[in-house]
Amino acid sequence: MILFNIEIAYAQSNTIFITLSSNMDKIIFDGKWSDRTEWKNSSLDTFSYDDGTTIHLRTAHQDNFIYVFVDVPTDTHLNKVADSVMICFDTQNNKSVLLDDNDYCFMTTLDGKRSFVYQGYSGNIRNLKEISDVDGFVAVGGTSDTNDRYSTAPHPSYEFKIPTELIGRSEIYGFYLAFYDAQFNRVYSWPQQAITYNFSQIPSPTKWGVMVSPDKSLPEFHLPLIAFLVAIFLSVYFAKINQTRLYRQAK
Repeated sequence: MILFNIEIAYAQSNTIFITLSSNMDKIIFDGKWSDRTEWKNSSLDTFSYDDGTTIHLRTAHQDNFIYVFVDVPTDTHLNKVADSVMICFDTQNNKSVLLDDNDYCFMTTLDGKRSFVYQGYSGNIRNLKEISDVDGFVAVGGTSDTNDRYSTAPHPSYEFKIPTELIGRSEIYGFYLAFYDAQFNRVYSWPQQAITYNFSQIPSPTKWGVMVSPDKSLPEFHLPLIAFLVAIFLSVYFAKINQTRLYRQAK
């Protein structure tokens, strides 16, 4: 029983829950809290580390995108283009030992001019191939301050907009987060058991946590599809009624 409880606690500690939001399309991608309510309607997970570093992760989805915000209020050293964040999705949550082609990673830097999309390939954990021109993808690293909900002292934060057309729609993804603090040459990862000392070396997906849509709303139906399904249902329903009426008349 003790071992069972430990296993349950471990599983819960490596799970984050993403929520459906109705105002993510209002996000201003400038790499910070543009106002104090901007990311309010999103899920919050807070990770604390042994040296006092804290990372706030906010996640939400709307329509054809997943939105991720990484806020590091304890980092007061702004190392432009060097401080970085990478988030990865195991889109099938198959926990492959080595990165495969259903694993995608997204990276941006503090005040960098470019952001990057990578896909696993060749079963080589050290190698990711870059994908260019991903339609709808946005990632920006900036300096959050006055409007930040956790600290008004200038610190790095990072905003991502991930198209579900690329990673697919799922109730559960494997998920990995890494923040690189250039000032101290240290990588802070989630799950924290997925330790890596090299930002560019992604741990095995077997060590990643999971991102779950608890209300199963991520594979959401759009209104045209719902209308189509309702129309089919009504057609079958009325056809059945008509068939029954004709049968009775025949008798």
